[in-house]
Amino acid sequence: MGRCALNDAAMSTGNLERLTPGQPIPFGGDRVALVSADLAQRFRPGDRLLVVDDTGDLLLVPAAEQATAAAAVGRAYAAFQKMGAVSDAAVTAFFEAFAARLEDEAAWAEIADANAQDVDRARSRGRSTTRLAATPQMRAGMIAGLREWRDATSPRGKLLETVEHQGWTVEQAIAPLGVVGFVFEGRPNVFADATGVLRTGNTVVFRIGSDALGTARAIVRHALDPAMAAAGLPAGAASLVESEGHAAGWAMFSDKRLALAVARGSGRAVAQLGAVARKAGTPVSLHGTGGAWMVADESADADRFAATAYHSLDRKVCNTLNVCCIVRSRADELVPRFLNALKRAGDRRGHNCRLHVVEGDEAFVPADWLSTRLRVRRAEGDGEEPLADTLPEAELGREWEWEETPEVSLKIVDDLDQAVALFNRYSPQFTASLIAQDPAAHERFYAAVNAPFVGDGFTRWVDGQYALNRPELGLSNWEHGRLFARGGVLAGDSVFTVRTRVRQSDPDVHR
Repeated sequence: MGRCALNDAAMSTGNLERLTPGQPIPFGGDRVALVSADLAQRFRPGDRLLVVDDTGDLLLVPAAEQATAAAAVGRAYAAFQKMGAVSDAAVTAFFEAFAARLEDEAAWAEIADANAQDVDRARSRGRSTTRLAATPQMRAGMIAGLREWRDATSPRGKLLETVEHQGWTVEQAIAPLGVVGFVFEGRPNVFADATGVLRTGNTVVFRIGSDALGTARAIVRHALDPAMAAAGLPAGAASLVESEGHAAGWAMFSDKRLALAVARGSGRAVAQLGAVARKAGTPVSLHGTGGAWMVADESADADRFAATAYHSLDRKVCNTLNVCCIVRSRADELVPRFLNALKRAGDRRGHNCRLHVVEGDEAFVPADWLSTRLRVRRAEGDGEEPLADTLPEAELGREWEWEETPEVSLKIVDDLDQAVALFNRYSPQFTASLIAQDPAAHERFYAAVNAPFVGDGFTRWVDGQYALNRPELGLSNWEHGRLFARGGVLAGDSVFTVRTRVRQSDPDVHR
């Protein structure tokens, strides 16, 4: 009977060889996703099928993408086994060598040429190139960030606690976490940020967006790999997944050898990657939804408010001003100042501006704003849109992904408490700024608003390297869970675990 049971169990498992249209795929314990005709047609023996428990999305990972990701993770995993023998001085030498290679004009010429080709390809597909181009400023930022890691004190081995017992002692110390998987959008500078985890003795495997893959390959070939070799780091300590397919990111995040999965990019893609990693049992740090909020309180200084709004709209990134709340008692004075700042921000970029005013607050906006149409520039090209329109209050959480035309939402609130309540309900719970002269208002705001980044001026200060001199892997919001308590900035030196060691002086200790 035992043998029959064993045979039955053996026959109940096997490899998925094909899919059929309408085939039910159970997930989440009590739900079913149905295979589409397209998915069934594309599936081949050896492919993998992943289910996103949050949405029921069925993700196809072709065998080739799985193999590419597994090989890259394998290189980083093998390198991590050797990192314990690598000195902090060698890691320091790596960061300097990496920075020096990026400074080298011959090496940078190769990288710049690859980047120019990436930019051309992206433009031909109607893609945004605002963050893709490897500008002199981006190059300088990468070099500066690497040298900040060069000069940083390694926390590896730092003693956190010592507990003395009679005849024995317990020590707790910082230790490397393992292999960090990193998926990020097409921004070449983030590539250098990812290597920050080596400072704590970790290794990293990363996939960059398809738009910047050529640039990434050039950085690996002409700067990263030579720097690792020169410093004596094990090959693969920083390993690139060389694939343009999104499926390679899914395959990487489903690999159980990862100790931490970090994703940056668009909200939906990041959420999907996080769900894949969590299903594999890997902790995640997700950085996908941004958009800063600014509140002008009853005691706001009008000049300060106008200036900080203007300086929060210089370009579109996660910490750009997205929603502005103005208290009703000051609206007649401050709304015109805000609209003027928005218009100036548009004039600065040369492509106008866009306003979305919450339904019911239209009376505070000049009628000609609501009736005027103008040309705006988006990633997919230019088009004509209203200068201002209305949106439901429930859409205050929408992040405006503008290209060259600054775009914000405006809400008139009864008081500071209403603004905080709206932020906590609708925002991604990321960045909040209060413009107020009243110190008590700032204390109330800080205590009540559920945001990791709180300020009293422009919102664009939220950046690990700019604010803390620590190149960041990502800036976390507080919308969907927190990693490492409620930390907002994830940097290379914050990726660690704790090891416990006993030193016994009395061999006769017993329990």
